[in-house]
Amino acid sequence: MVMEVDEPAVAATTSQDEQDEAQNNDVEMDTSEGPIEADQTFEAVDQINWKFNQVKGNIDSEVHTEADVISCVEFSHDGEYLATGDKGGRVVIFQRDQSGKYVKGVRSREYNVYSTFQSHEPEFDYLKSLEIDEKINQIRWLKKKNAANFILSTNDKTIKLWKISERERKIGEDAWNLPRTNRINTTSFRGRLQIPSIVPMELIVEASPRRVYGNAHTYHVNSISVNSDQETFLSADDLRVNLWNLEITNESFNIVDIKPANMEELTEVITAAEFHPTQCNWFVYSSSKGSIRLCDMRDRALCDAYAKIFEEPEDPQSRSFFSEIIASVSDVKFSHNGRYLLTRDYLTVKVWDLNMESQPVETYPVHNYLRTKLCALYENDSIFDKFECDWSGDDKHILTGSYHNLFRTYARGNDGDSKTWEARPQEPYSQLRSRSVVPSAKRKRPNVPPTPEQTEEELSSDQLQFDRKILHTAWHPKDNIIALAATNNLYIFSDV
Repeated sequence: MVMEVDEPAVAATTSQDEQDEAQNNDVEMDTSEGPIEADQTFEAVDQINWKFNQVKGNIDSEVHTEADVISCVEFSHDGEYLATGDKGGRVVIFQRDQSGKYVKGVRSREYNVYSTFQSHEPEFDYLKSLEIDEKINQIRWLKKKNAANFILSTNDKTIKLWKISERERKIGEDAWNLPRTNRINTTSFRGRLQIPSIVPMELIVEASPRRVYGNAHTYHVNSISVNSDQETFLSADDLRVNLWNLEITNESFNIVDIKPANMEELTEVITAAEFHPTQCNWFVYSSSKGSIRLCDMRDRALCDAYAKIFEEPEDPQSRSFFSEIIASVSDVKFSHNGRYLLTRDYLTVKVWDLNMESQPVETYPVHNYLRTKLCALYENDSIFDKFECDWSGDDKHILTGSYHNLFRTYARGNDGDSKTWEARPQEPYSQLRSRSVVPSAKRKRPNVPPTPEQTEEELSSDQLQFDRKILHTAWHPKDNIIALAATNNLYIFSDV
């Protein structure tokens, strides 16, 4: 039995005249001019040839615990740090190599462990008799303002703000005027006073919780996003989006609420949400029906009435039992210039122009060869997997994951040029060989290794391993470096 908890109602004391005046002053949001950059027609770019850099985690053993499975990956704003969270509630932070080593004329792109700490612990909701997993759902970096780094991490219910700082100096042991032991028996000091000296010590990286934001979500948190003003952030669950101030932990404002009065009338849920990279009043949230809604917080306090909705009309002839499942948007990302939206559903990646709501401007298939296997994917629950997508730092390339540890990159403006690669260990700085997944009936040379003249390795769709998948991806904000979470391993590839 699920117990419903009454939610406090928000008092409204607006007079009728004030309501009429607000209604008259209401204007429709216009994104065709103003803060959004004008569309820049960029030249076609070539596909990136990825090279293997690193793999983190145990690759020798195929057996791993559930707690070691990586559940999120995120680069910092300057790309110097890379954070991962896992199902065991741990956060591992990697730092880019600081030794000054150069490889092929560019700074080393290796990442080394910087700090590891336990972010969340398993909890129990006694009111609803539900266990709350420690799994880290998302990590978001705040922009660096001083020597310390700050990150937000969340599990299903609680969001935490962590400070990661360094300590590499201490007071010298021989610099005290009184002995550090048996000070109770010391009656007085005789001699010359000396000023304590600061001496270097082994670097210690400390992670300390600064804020805990809890008790605001009835349902599981799926997204957090830091605003461009670096003062507020949003958190989204299945039915609501809340707005928080980073300094206030006991209060948040509900800005989206799609919960119907009767839960039997529920037709869609919120799947992801994100703030605009430069406009602090805009945010988007996606739904399980495949629509993306853009909201403007200047328009009204409760953004149930969206400013724009981006959705593609469905072809009635192609509708099937799986149509709504595969149409569900699992991830949404603004481009770095704020002009486009990138969305991922089960079978495709789409690019939307904020000025055109009727249809996406670009659609890239990810694994169309799975259309004939949807029934089997439904039976083993793989059809409900939530894949992420990412922009490159210059917004000219797109990244997303697939099954069998495959990932795909797309070169925009080049007729949808795309390649498929497999994340697997190999020699450092060696180039990856792209792969091509074909239906088993069309495979020409089964079980024959590729010749050096072949540019792609063929892989039969019947050989795909659906338990090996890349759900979580991240692209370095400046360089062509990507991080991919493949179960319990973290792969890092670059173009050098």
